[in-house]
Amino acid sequence: METLYYSQMKSAIGPLWIAVSDKGVVFIDWGSRDFPPISFDKDVNWVISEEQTAEVRKQLTEYFAGERTEFTVGIDLRSGTEFQRKCWEILTKIPYGQARSYLEVAEAAGRPAASRAVGQANHHNPIPIVIPCHRVINSDGRLAGYGGGIGLKERLLRLEGVIPGNGELFPDDDLTKVTKVQMTKE
Repeated sequence: METLYYSQMKSAIGPLWIAVSDKGVVFIDWGSRDFPPISFDKDVNWVISEEQTAEVRKQLTEYFAGERTEFTVGIDLRSGTEFQRKCWEILTKIPYGQARSYLEVAEAAGRPAASRAVGQANHHNPIPIVIPCHRVINSDGRLAGYGGGIGLKERLLRLEGVIPGNGELFPDDDLTKVTKVQMTKE
């Protein structure tokens, strides 16, 4: 039986569940959901350990404070189809402070007609923020779907400077208006 370590952290966006293996982070999930997730193998021994999850928690805290632009923790992917895993790999290559469209990710994955499948891959991303699915937007610059909600996606993109603003995670401006993002091409 394999042992996975987990903890819950308070963050600038609310509570987060974090689970790690000896290889790296296995999942990050919104703290309002049940733990452990039912999608994991039943032959897992779950051990609560702030020590084992400390590095992931530290890097997330630095990210939310605007002090980290790249995650260096290992990633231990255990789920997903071949296409989803390809999408998640592509997401890790979208630089901090930039966004790509669902179409661009689909094209990079070799399936230019699969924009909706990219959206589904993002929906099933087990390690949001570290695998930055929030950096994927509509081709016209509008924000679409995010597991933490569109408001959170907008705040993360604002934090990274993709959306103009003061770079704060929770600015006092009105988020009821539709935000459009100018995409940067490399």
